[in-house]
Amino acid sequence: MRVLFRTIFSSLSQAWQQLTGNKLRTALSLLGVSIGIFCIVAVQSAVDSLQSNVVDSLSKLGDNTLYIQKMPWGEDPGKNYWKYARRPNFTYDEYKALDRGLKEVGEAGYYSIVGGRTAKWRNNNVEGVFSVAGSPELADFFGMEFGEGRFFTSSEFRLGSNVIVLGYETAQQLFGNVEATGREIQMFGQKLTVVGVLEKSGEDLLQVFNFDEAAIFSYPFMAKSVNLESTFFFSSLMAKPVGDNSKADLVDAVTMNLRADRRLKPVEDDNFSVNSLSIITGVLDAVFGTLNIVGYVVGFFAILVGGFSVANIMFVSVKERTSLIGVKMALGASRPVILLEFLIESMALCLIGGMFGLLLVFAVITALNTNFPFVISLSAANMLIGTALALIIGVFSGIIPAFMASRMDPVTAIRS
Repeated sequence: MRVLFRTIFSSLSQAWQQLTGNKLRTALSLLGVSIGIFCIVAVQSAVDSLQSNVVDSLSKLGDNTLYIQKMPWGEDPGKNYWKYARRPNFTYDEYKALDRGLKEVGEAGYYSIVGGRTAKWRNNNVEGVFSVAGSPELADFFGMEFGEGRFFTSSEFRLGSNVIVLGYETAQQLFGNVEATGREIQMFGQKLTVVGVLEKSGEDLLQVFNFDEAAIFSYPFMAKSVNLESTFFFSSLMAKPVGDNSKADLVDAVTMNLRADRRLKPVEDDNFSVNSLSIITGVLDAVFGTLNIVGYVVGFFAILVGGFSVANIMFVSVKERTSLIGVKMALGASRPVILLEFLIESMALCLIGGMFGLLLVFAVITALNTNFPFVISLSAANMLIGTALALIIGVFSGIIPAFMASRMDPVTAIRS
């Protein structure tokens, strides 16, 4: 054990001498290792952070929630666009029928996007407000949280009262720092009382709906103002399981109820698509996997160059210390000890290059997090991957020079 520690200490000392003896040569040689580790760890960290942000964003909408729409999510939208565009719009009556049909399995919801409209309060006008009308379950399905006030009451829904919920940005543009709840604004040619303001959505990278710039209405009120069954408006049904029922059970129940409500014959195809967030996450997983592969490919070529550079340093080191190797072997150093000495030296050099690569990743991530809202984190797992890769490069770069050193004849080595 003492011999092993002495060999490790001697190897590290030699690595330090190589590092400081010819700084320019060593720096250029280790640059490839540093760049390779940087590429792999930086891309991996960015992809991991991106994936975490997207998954967290989607999870807020519920992994088991179904979105029943004209077009399927897992297909190229341009492939059969006109086929899907000709499908009938979803109506509020279909929502009520579906909600009744799902009582034992789940609950249903409905929303319709009316488009951008102008909101007025005193002298303040906000144009292009994203207007959405929906069923009483809308807040629950989309996980709405309120900074002020509340969502609509059941009586406000039933009566189609002139009440409205505003997104955070819409309320800020209209009222500034003035409390919004209880105040009256004008939209759709009517006066509406603000009963609630949503909290700011935050910095989620992927937002299925950004309610910050929205205005939310009850369906009965909006139905009095515009024709929501018009093909100009996008509408969708939603459903989620209750109790111990599975998503598969819910899909079957939704399909059966909608087919019955639309009076589709057994031989006819569905004229609707049942989508879930798992479709999106499946597509995103493939994208993230591709990005990871790109990072590894770029990093591999950079590491390959760095590995050859470190191997070159080790060949030079063996050449310069040939007589010293002969003396060590003459004094009793075994071939495995000589091999281990040069191998540890190569690994130490690559580890130093890897550390510089990790420091560069940390510096770039810190700079990006300071200037951009999307947060990238450097996880311990990615740091371990970078360190392990550096050590592996050291082994492959140093194995041939180390083997050559260990196979030298002591007498010939001393005379050289």
